[in-house]
Amino acid sequence: MANIKSAKKRILVTKTKTARNKSIRSAVKTSIKKVEAAVAKKDKVAAVDALAAATKTISKASSKGVYHKNNAARKVSRLAKMVNELA
Repeated sequence: MANIKSAKKRILVTKTKTARNKSIRSAVKTSIKKVEAAVAKKDKVAAVDALAAATKTISKASSKGVYHKNNAARKVSRLAKMVNELA
């Protein structure tokens, strides 16, 4: 356990940020699963709606620094490709 005051504070701050990041990552994973489920059902309308929501969630996560911008772009690109292949 840390003895120095600043180290104790860092532990608390890290715990808070970890919880926030975990929540955001979970939301992103859920939105991705919704898109994948709609694609699996071959429901184009639901897939397009889910894609819009997922894109928004992923870009928010990226802007908050939870995901690197290239990682976020890759996730969005893969989802868009899946939806576009439904046609």
